[in-house]
Amino acid sequence: MALNKQERRLRIRRRIRKVVSGTAERPRLSIFRSNKEIYAQLIDDKSGKTLAAASSRLKEITGTPGTKMETAFLVGKAIAEKALQAGIETCAFDRGGYLYHGRIQRLAEGAREGGLKF
Repeated sequence: MALNKQERRLRIRRRIRKVVSGTAERPRLSIFRSNKEIYAQLIDDKSGKTLAAASSRLKEITGTPGTKMETAFLVGKAIAEKALQAGIETCAFDRGGYLYHGRIQRLAEGAREGGLKF
């Protein structure tokens, strides 16, 4: 049975979610990537709440010129900054079924540079 890209990603995503779960002390850093934008959320799966969120649609990021890779790096730094303000230092990285490459990798590098540990 041949899977298309979307079905393959969702299958990988389900496999990752079996293992990766977030708590209040160590939330899950969930990433969604569309063709145009990139979004990151810190989620406490125990209570089902989003603790912090950042995306390429934030005012301070939208105004900066650059490639999607540079934007992803800025989103990573923004989510790390918001996490530290909320008192979160460590998280579990959930790549959402995407390959750890390109924009996903740059977002992770930006979050690490911003002070988030995972």
